[in-house]
Amino acid sequence: MWTTENRPKYARDKLRYPSDVTDAEWEHIAPLIPPAKRGGRKRSVDLREIVNGLMYVLSTGCQWRYVPKDLPPRSTLFDYFDLWNWDGTLYRIHHALYVKCREAMGREASPTACVIDSQSVKSAEKGGLASIRTATTRGKRSRARSAISSSIR
Repeated sequence: MWTTENRPKYARDKLRYPSDVTDAEWEHIAPLIPPAKRGGRKRSVDLREIVNGLMYVLSTGCQWRYVPKDLPPRSTLFDYFDLWNWDGTLYRIHHALYVKCREAMGREASPTACVIDSQSVKSAEKGGLASIRTATTRGKRSRARSAISSSIR
């Protein structure tokens, strides 16, 4: 509820971007990030800035090439996004924040009910995945093999 007591708690005005993580959020996310690989050189990037950059891209939907200059380079951001998507780090972060939000609202960590809309029910009645067409357009045939074309000699 947006009350005068709660409003300052959720205000993001003092952050550089509204998508940046707060100190409390970072304390919750930091243990979920895997350590650097052994044997290589030490990380030269701040992982909190990587998370801020990924949150900016994911919350705004901007293209990688339009990432602001004060965030890490887009190639670095994409490499971490690709790695964390592959090894499940993004899923673990999302799940941990999801559970924390549900518990903060006084709900159980996992939902006990679901909502099914009428479109989902209609597609399931018709056969679900088996009824989905794999191709939307027919392949083009060569005119040379068609009986319609004629050749003049």
